[in-house]
Amino acid sequence: NVPNQKIEYTVTDTPIPWGNWRSVDHSMHGYFIESCIDEVAHHLNEDPMNLRRQLLSDQPRFLKVLDEAALRAGWSEDLPDHWGRGVAIHASFGTVVAEVVEVEVSLEGKLEIKRIVCVADPGFAVHPNAFKAQMESGIIYGLTAALYGEVVIKEGAVQQSNFHDYRMLRMQEVPVIETYIIESDAPLGGAGEPSTPVIAPALVNAIFDATGKRLRDLPVKNHDLSRSALLG
Repeated sequence: NVPNQKIEYTVTDTPIPWGNWRSVDHSMHGYFIESCIDEVAHHLNEDPMNLRRQLLSDQPRFLKVLDEAALRAGWSEDLPDHWGRGVAIHASFGTVVAEVVEVEVSLEGKLEIKRIVCVADPGFAVHPNAFKAQMESGIIYGLTAALYGEVVIKEGAVQQSNFHDYRMLRMQEVPVIETYIIESDAPLGGAGEPSTPVIAPALVNAIFDATGKRLRDLPVKNHDLSRSALLG
């Protein structure tokens, strides 16, 4: 609920062929909007969760999902030193999803994702276990993109060829993921894609909370998160 909005778009021709991926354009829009809202919150010296509550005060479905995520994640609880907590919320394919990410960033800049809390309202979950599996799958897919996903074009050719130079999230890197379903009277929503757009902004917002460094481009692997780099 922002009183003054100006929304425009432009079409850019590119010689590089591209294809759609899981969540299509929602991951880009979710990242832009929820990163921006977090920056606004900190600029106003406002808690990021509380600012979202204010802006969603006339959206009870969104608000319920957000409040449940704050409760399940223990948003107001203190974290250890060098830890951070970030939140994001986005609706796609008829499903509203909020995610809270907890991270630890060591003094040397090593990032470890500790925990992810996901709350989703799909209207009605026909098969709850399958729905949770899709939520968690979409989160892992989005984490791979946020942390490592990069295709480099050099002299007209893609440099990455397989998993040895296009890194994927490994099993030992996957954090604890808690998924909670809220059912409402909304029409039946999707399961396969709606969790993906939320994870990247929640992650970078958590990194900011831990380090004070705002990541405005991805992947995370291209950024030095060490204290010496941040201070320098």
